[in-house]
Amino acid sequence: MDYTSINNRVEQWRQRAVGVRRRGRHTWRRLALLLAILGPGLITSNVDNDAGGISTYSLAGAQYGYLLLWSLIPMTIALYVTEEMCARMGVVTGKGLSDLIREEFGFRPTFFVMVTGFFVDLGNVVAEFAGVASAMQVFHVSRYIAVPIAGLIVWVLVLQGTYRQVEKIFLALCSFYLAYLFAAILAKPDWLQAARHTLIPTVEFNTGYLLMLTALIGTTIAPWQFFYLQAGYVEKRLGPRQYPQARADVIAGSVTCMIIVFFIIVATAATLYTSGHRNITDAADAAQALVPLAGKWAGLLFAFGLLNASLFAASILPLSTAHVICEGLGFEAGIDNKFSEAPIFYWLYTALIVIGGGLILIPGAPLWRILVLSQVANGIWLPIVLIFMLKLINRKDLMGDQVNSPTFNVVAWVTVVAVIVLTLLLVFYSIFFPTAATGVGL
Repeated sequence: MDYTSINNRVEQWRQRAVGVRRRGRHTWRRLALLLAILGPGLITSNVDNDAGGISTYSLAGAQYGYLLLWSLIPMTIALYVTEEMCARMGVVTGKGLSDLIREEFGFRPTFFVMVTGFFVDLGNVVAEFAGVASAMQVFHVSRYIAVPIAGLIVWVLVLQGTYRQVEKIFLALCSFYLAYLFAAILAKPDWLQAARHTLIPTVEFNTGYLLMLTALIGTTIAPWQFFYLQAGYVEKRLGPRQYPQARADVIAGSVTCMIIVFFIIVATAATLYTSGHRNITDAADAAQALVPLAGKWAGLLFAFGLLNASLFAASILPLSTAHVICEGLGFEAGIDNKFSEAPIFYWLYTALIVIGGGLILIPGAPLWRILVLSQVANGIWLPIVLIFMLKLINRKDLMGDQVNSPTFNVVAWVTVVAVIVLTLLLVFYSIFFPTAATGVGL
C-alpha cells in the first residue's frame, strides 16, 4: 500500500474541507452585512407604489390590458440608475442631497428646492390620506374615523421610534405588497400573454396610449425619493466600504417595486379590461370592481394593498420633506434625534401630517385636483433635481474615483433626458388638456 499517496490524498481532502468552511463563513458574513445595510433602497422604491401610483397602474391594466407591461423593463433601469447615484453620493460623502446642494451651489438654489419640495410633497401627502380614506371605504369605515387614526399612527411611529426600529417596521410593510401577488393569482390571468407583452413591446401611437405611458414613468420616479434614499444611507452611517451592499439594496428595491407593479397591472387587466369594465377613477374603484369579477378576497386584498401603500407613503413623504428642509437650512434632522434635539424636523413632520390629513376631512375639498396639481408640480421639480444630482455625481473633488464612468454617464443622461421629455409631456397634457389627463388618472 502506498501510504504516501494516501496521506497526500487525505491532506488534499482536509484542505478542501477547510476551504469550503472558509468560503461558507465568508458567504455568511457577506449576507449578514447585506441584511444589516438592506433598507433605504427597498423602502424608497416600494413607497413609490403609493395611492397615486397604484391608481395609475390600475388604470393602465383596466384600459390597455397587458399592452403596457413592456414598459416595466426600461422603468426598472431608470429607477435603478437614478437611485444608485444617490446611494453612491450618500456613502461616499456622508451627506444628504440637500446638504450637498447647499454646500456646492449656495443657499438660493437650496431655498428654491426646499420651498418647491414642501408644497409638492404636501400635495402628495394629501393624496396618500385620500388613499387611506378610499381604501377604508371599501371596508365600510368612514374617512372621518380612518384618516385621524392613520395620521396618529404614522405620527407616533416616527416620534417614538429610533431609526432602526422604524426601518424594521417599514421593511415589514414592504412585505404586505404581496397582497397584489395574491390578488393577481385570484384574477386568473393569461400568464403567457402577460409574459409575451412584457418581453415584446407593443406600441400604439395615439394620445391615450402615449399619455398613459408617460403617466406610468412619471409615477415611478419622484424627486422626494432621492432625498429620502440618500438621507437613509447617511443615517445608517455607511461608508465607501459598504457601497457594494448599498448598490445591492437599490437593485433589490428597483426590481421588487416593478414586480409589484407587474402584478397590479396583471390583476386589473385580467378582470376589468377583459370584462369591459374600464371606466374607473382610482385604485379603490378597481378594488370594488374586482369583487364580482375575481371574488371577494381579490377585492379585499387589492384594497388592503392600497391601505398599506397609503399609510406607508404617508409616513415616508413627510420624513423626506423634513429632511430636505432641515438639511438645507443646517438644522438637526433624523429619527434618532429626540424632539428636543431636532424640534424643527419634528414640527415640520407634524405639520405635514396635520395639514395633509386635515384637508381630506374638509367637505367638498377638491381632492382630485390636488392630486393632479401635485403630480404636475412633481413633474416640474423632477428635472431640476436630476440635473443637480448629475452635476454633483460628476464632481471629482467631491466623489473622487466614484464619479460616473463614461458608460454610466451616457446611460444616466439618456435616462434623465427621457424622464424630462416624458415628464414635460405629462405636465403639458395636465395643464392644456385636463380632460384627456383625467382620463388616464392624472
